Amino acid sequence: MEGPGRDGGPAAPAEQGPAAAGPVGFLGPEGTFTEEALLALFGEEGSEPVAFPSIAEVLRAAEEGAVAAGVVPIENSIEGTVAATIDHLVFDSDLLIQAEVVLDVHLYLLGPPGLALEEVRSVVSFPHATAQCRRFLREQLGEPAVVAANSTAEAARLLAEQRPAGSAAIATRLAAQLYGLETLAEQVEDYAGNQTRFLAVAPGRIPPPTGHDKTSVVCFQRQDHPGSLHEILGQFSARSLNLTKIESRPTKRSLGEYCFTIDLEGHVSDEVVGDCLAELHATVGDCKFLGSYPAAGPQGAGRREQVSARRSSARRWLAGLRRLVDESSLA
Repeated sequence: MEGPGRDGGPAAPAEQGPAAAGPVGFLGPEGTFTEEALLALFGEEGSEPVAFPSIAEVLRAAEEGAVAAGVVPIENSIEGTVAATIDHLVFDSDLLIQAEVVLDVHLYLLGPPGLALEEVRSVVSFPHATAQCRRFLREQLGEPAVVAANSTAEAARLLAEQRPAGSAAIATRLAAQLYGLETLAEQVEDYAGNQTRFLAVAPGRIPPPTGHDKTSVVCFQRQDHPGSLHEILGQFSARSLNLTKIESRPTKRSLGEYCFTIDLEGHVSDEVVGDCLAELHATVGDCKFLGSYPAAGPQGAGRREQVSARRSSARRWLAGLRRLVDESSLA
């Protein structure tokens, strides 16, 4: 999952990143897209990246306070939600989302020096990455054996160290430079416009509203009956709250039992959003709050500036009215 900065790829970062009051964990080793997301969120100077070998270990480190925050992938435009991330946030922790960033993703087929494309018999990579390249693997490599690694950079590192015959890795261009591999094929993802969304998470705090925010929640139904999903969605519709994503996830309790992860525009401190969440919690079923945070996107900075300007104008208007109050008549 390739990103900006050292590798030169474009990105659409969150314009207002979180403050890092210490080390920040990421899915390692060095050279992953998650590291690029960390740098996009916290900056090269303001971050202390700490690599972990799996998504679960990043999230546990953040929850236990070993790092100030953790950065993990949550969603890819080709392959969808990263189950390891969303399931941990929903079922295994009380971490809160602090920010998001969206990176353009380009994947490369890498091999040790001297390996030719037609000699590739197996490919190692992060499962979400190989899933984004199914057509390339079928049409260009004739369905090679696929070996799972904990990350794209881990795949490149293992290939460079072990060099099994006929093996290649799907990883970033930066990983080729870091681990001394050669590029056998460029941009092997199946669809143009491939992007991955990443989250920064930390315990016990909610970023203040910015005027262009997103809120994430999980809704559990008390019982499954006709119209139960409509009861949930109706709470948002009645308040004209725009949903940017809704997805069902198994509850892990029984086959056929699902909860719904929902992203909506707005911040929990907004009166209408708070009222909606309170009503969901009271009437529909259990509602778990995952965070309110600055929304990513190229229009974010402009929208936040407009909101700030309108609020400043409104405060000046109100101050002008209050100056007209004739306090002598109250004596």
